[in-house]
Amino acid sequence: MKRRNSQFNPKRALAPCDSDSLQYALSLLDRLGYGGNSEHKRNPGDFGLTPPSGPRPGKSLCDVVSIFSRDVALRYLKAGAAKCLISDRRVDGFPKNIWSVTEDGVPMEAQLENPVMGTYHGYPMPDSDPFAEQVLNRWKGTE
Repeated sequence: MKRRNSQFNPKRALAPCDSDSLQYALSLLDRLGYGGNSEHKRNPGDFGLTPPSGPRPGKSLCDVVSIFSRDVALRYLKAGAAKCLISDRRVDGFPKNIWSVTEDGVPMEAQLENPVMGTYHGYPMPDSDPFAEQVLNRWKGTE
């Protein structure tokens, strides 16, 4: 599904992947959590969402990349942090966004939903999102 570029947040930017940013990102790994959001789910899997699922038109769905468990979502979240795919913006000590890439090469974006707990929810990035290329380049180490 395609969305217009004007719908994407122009403030998103990757933090530089210098030694300080990487050390910070790695320090987060044990504190990151995954909550999920019913707007990005057709099948609620084991996310325990209320309502169980409620995809909104125009929202990208985790179902299309076969993410049906919290453990898998958390693994992708931590993999993105470990590769320094973190936002340059922070809220209460956590990056506003963390990006990752699925085993099938689909870029994913996670947003901080609870800065006290370090909990995120994520979704596949639409093909029309120009920021997806930056995510893929860092993931591949070609940035």
